[in-house]
Amino acid sequence: MTQEASAPPPVRIPPIVRKILVSLAGGGIAYLLTNATEQPQSITLILSSFVGGTLLMVQFLVDFERRLLSVEGALVSGLAGVSEASRQMRQLRSSRLDAATVTRLLNRTAEVGHDGPTVMYAFLEQEIRRLTELVRDLSGGETAYDGEDRDWLLSLTAVAVGSIDATSAAADSEFWDSELGLRYLALQGEAVSRGVTVRRVFILDSEDPAALREVEHVCRQQAAAGIVVRVMRSSGLAASSRVDPMFDFILFDQTLSYEVSSARALDQGGRLAIANTRLVVRPERVERRIRRFEELWSAAGPPAP
Repeated sequence: MTQEASAPPPVRIPPIVRKILVSLAGGGIAYLLTNATEQPQSITLILSSFVGGTLLMVQFLVDFERRLLSVEGALVSGLAGVSEASRQMRQLRSSRLDAATVTRLLNRTAEVGHDGPTVMYAFLEQEIRRLTELVRDLSGGETAYDGEDRDWLLSLTAVAVGSIDATSAAADSEFWDSELGLRYLALQGEAVSRGVTVRRVFILDSEDPAALREVEHVCRQQAAAGIVVRVMRSSGLAASSRVDPMFDFILFDQTLSYEVSSARALDQGGRLAIANTRLVVRPERVERRIRRFEELWSAAGPPAP
């Protein structure tokens, strides 16, 4: 079976040739009209040349205007982008964030090549998205993280400049002997060495001798790092103070509250596990935590020798 021959592609006439053909056609029509009225040959030629030249000039002017509008639109769009970037840079310079650090992040992001694995780009986008949400939420006064956090805890400890006031519902020796606990303790020691006052209140709800030995062990660790430690029993709290169940929180420079909520983990023998972690910078909420800590600190005492 023979196949029908496909139609040849249409012939595209170059724009300049099309303009010349239109001008010649206009000039030819003008020649025919003037010649039909029995005008002198010189006038016929002059009029046909004038019409043809005018048509050619008009086509060039129309084409020029079209390109000028296109360039103008691109220029306006580009200037709008430059204006927006300038506005963002002005806002960044006026904020308390280090503009050089943010600019470095943007530059490093722009320098990411195209030959890496797909999972790397997906991971970078996820981390940038997470950082963006963190900035947005903290600007609103509060952000939360499901489960136990480590980066916030260590970073805040590393950047504190005035004070770290912490409470703990129990002296969990397993945490303080873990990799995270040891790094956290080491960073607190570094904070003390640069002049940060670190205080911690351990709140006990058990008279078990093993629990008391854990308290002694943890208190020695804390004191060796330069942390001022006090211990109290939950039974020593006034009835009005027990209304607020929040025990586990850390105040950084008395302006940011790091708070954890615990829940019983059914798959871990009923042990307490971290349900979520929250950062709060709302002044009224932080002020309540400051009053709460001072109340616990006043009710607590030095650990028994």
